[in-house]
Amino acid sequence: MNTRQLINEAVSLPVEERARVIDSLLRSLNPPASEIDQQWIEEAKRRLSSLRSGRIEAISGDEIFRKVRERFDE
Repeated sequence: MNTRQLINEAVSLPVEERARVIDSLLRSLNPPASEIDQQWIEEAKRRLSSLRSGRIEAISGDEIFRKVRERFDE
């Protein structure tokens, strides 16, 4: 099977299966580093804790995108 045939076969899969194939291929290019993953988990927990305790305030995605657009329009 050549690359084009493989791609055509993959494209015909259901969405969930395509996602699984993509995830597997990406992991083969950039294998997960458990130490880095653990650090991101700890950071996510810290941020969630800060949000829930009120130490930080959430900003809506719309507000963030508005600010980004303003910055690039200058």
